[in-house]
Amino acid sequence: MPPKSKAAAAAAEPVSVEDLFTSLHRHIQASEFEQAAKVADQVLKAAPGDEDAVRCKVVAHIKADEIDKALATMRAAERLPIDLSYYKAYCYYRQNKLQEALDLLRGQEETAAILQLESQILYRLGRMNDCMNSYEKLQKFKIDSMDLKINIIAALVAAGRASEVQTTMKAQKVDLTTRALRDTRSFELAYNSACSLIEDKKYSEAKEQLDLAKRIGKEELMVEDYGEDEIEYELAPVSAQLAYVQQLQGQSQEAMQTYVNMINKKAADPSSLAVATTNLISLKGTKDAADSLKKLDRLIEKSTAPNHLQLVESLDFKLSQRQKEALYSARVLLLLHTNKTDQAHELVSALLGMFQDSVFPVLLQAAVHVKEKKVQKAEEVLSQYAEKHPENSKGVLLALAQIAANANHFQLAADSLSKIPDIQHMPATVATLVALRERLGDSNAAASVLDSAVQWWKNSMNGNNKLDLFTREAAEFKLSHGRDEEACLLYEELVKSHGSTEALAGLVVTSARTNLGKAEQYEKKLKPLPGLQGVNVESLEKTSAARHVEGPQDMTVDVPEEVKKQKAKKRKRKPRYPKGFDPANPGPPPDPERWLPRRERSSYRPKRKDKRAQVRGAQGAVSRETAATNASGSSKGSQTTSSSKTPAANTDQPKASNKSRKKKSRS
Repeated sequence: MPPKSKAAAAAAEPVSVEDLFTSLHRHIQASEFEQAAKVADQVLKAAPGDEDAVRCKVVAHIKADEIDKALATMRAAERLPIDLSYYKAYCYYRQNKLQEALDLLRGQEETAAILQLESQILYRLGRMNDCMNSYEKLQKFKIDSMDLKINIIAALVAAGRASEVQTTMKAQKVDLTTRALRDTRSFELAYNSACSLIEDKKYSEAKEQLDLAKRIGKEELMVEDYGEDEIEYELAPVSAQLAYVQQLQGQSQEAMQTYVNMINKKAADPSSLAVATTNLISLKGTKDAADSLKKLDRLIEKSTAPNHLQLVESLDFKLSQRQKEALYSARVLLLLHTNKTDQAHELVSALLGMFQDSVFPVLLQAAVHVKEKKVQKAEEVLSQYAEKHPENSKGVLLALAQIAANANHFQLAADSLSKIPDIQHMPATVATLVALRERLGDSNAAASVLDSAVQWWKNSMNGNNKLDLFTREAAEFKLSHGRDEEACLLYEELVKSHGSTEALAGLVVTSARTNLGKAEQYEKKLKPLPGLQGVNVESLEKTSAARHVEGPQDMTVDVPEEVKKQKAKKRKRKPRYPKGFDPANPGPPPDPERWLPRRERSSYRPKRKDKRAQVRGAQGAVSRETAATNASGSSKGSQTTSSSKTPAANTDQPKASNKSRKKKSRS
């Protein structure tokens, strides 16, 4: 038997666990995760149940995006005294099993890793306030990570707290000005900062930072040797956001062109394409509703389960709750515009379960009822929600007021508006409430609405104070409703505070009804109108065309010499003739009846009906003269002559021939 080679002998020798761990560490450092998982298996063969080997194998599978293998490894190690709940929760998070992942983290020690994962899960679930609480707990660990700061900005924007971004980032010692962002060279930070500016309606600044983010991202990708198409694909979220800013700024055509290019070229990730599609549909509105509905249906997966909605291509995992809500809401509205109310009903029922903390499904449900002409049902749905959720019912009450007003339910509309305290002083709300109260015939309630608005603006320290506006409107309203004394007091306040000529004139008119002396006193303060000095009222009355005349008299009026001279000085313009017209030889005059229809002109003569060709009798009958001619054996020439003479003979005695036919038919 030949001796074994040195290589075979070396292979036969067992490798030490220390050497295996060294190899495992080397593979992990080189990002060779599949090889790392294989080496971890070798370690576990040599040392079954080794905790470090199990953890390394799980992490290697996660890094290699082999989530199912990572979960299988953890299931195989359940009997071992190893706590792998964090890794299991992360795997569930990657599989979009968010609630299961969150349940696993409950009761765990609040380490930095646990809190970061928890905040990400809560962000995906749309629980933004809880997400921000987790980020606030992370502050005590003093983690100086740019990714963490980027995530905090995203969470604040999604939670509707974009106004806090600048303050929070200053506490983190992060400058979000465009110049500072240019120095940081952080694409994600510039992008998220721009999103916060969009929420604050600072569109010009947001556009600058989005342009900066696109430039930084393009430079980084070009260094990594990305092609033009790949760069366009990677920067699609920025392009979609830039188009959205253009849409908000009224540049609809530019925004629409960007959306169309993204959708047609498919040069974007699925989530950016979904955003572009939804925004394009909102721009188009009701135009091409059927085509827009087809585009949205491509993003929704067909399901046989009732009230179950699923987005295609893992959009459920990539889109935020707010984006999903916008997409589904657009689909409901398109279904209503295409008169597919049954499908809209089913979709709304599913949305009520999916977005339980949102008000949009309730508003959509009311819209479906209105489309079905079930106005009372819509009012019940909105009223019940407003009673259960008074803190989140502003939009619901506004919708209820609009629906009730359109249905002539003015009392309900007025009551709904009155339940929104923070808009009671706004001009639009006051005007609407006054109009509704007047429709109800309650002028006292309408006046009290105006009085409350005047009192609110008196106590307000707002720089854009509208006290003068409401005082003037209240005075005019009370003057028109016979409350002269109250109107007079309001005009006096207006004159003292504002002192405008309009207010003074209103005070004179109002006080003339209540106190003539006061009216004369204030009338003296009115400035004389320019041009009225030196006017003789008596001569003006004499030359007035509205003077009463009792009988036929000479209507000549003495015109002053100055007016006569002015009339004489008036230059006469030469008449303008058509091109090619010679006034010396104008030709025959035009027909005065040329614009009348031909039938109404004096020269019109109606055409006489030719009765010679008429044949009396049944359909298909032949006259007797024609039959007699056909029966005779004459030549063609004689037939032609006789047939030509026959009509003349018939026209001489038409009555006799008719009578003879009648007698024969009777016999």
